[in-house]
Amino acid sequence: MFKMKVEKPTEDILKKLNVDAWPVWEKEVSTFDWAYSEKEVCYILEGKAKVKAEDGDIIEFGVGDLVTFSSGLNCVWEIEENIKKYYKFG
Repeated sequence: MFKMKVEKPTEDILKKLNVDAWPVWEKEVSTFDWAYSEKEVCYILEGKAKVKAEDGDIIEFGVGDLVTFSSGLNCVWEIEENIKKYYKFG
């Protein structure tokens, strides 16, 4: 089972997901621990980040990426450029 996944979505995929109706989250350059109690899908509007899972897997993503985090994931977020994203849990 995947823990983290980065994709380059088409406009059609974004419309089907209704991404622009999702809430927006913004965060400045920082590093913090995070645990996912449910699945999250997010679409990156601005910035750049790296997320490291507790097993050592690392993903990097930025503007235009659709990122999925699985439920139960424990990780460390490293925001390299102020980030702004649409997000949806569940």
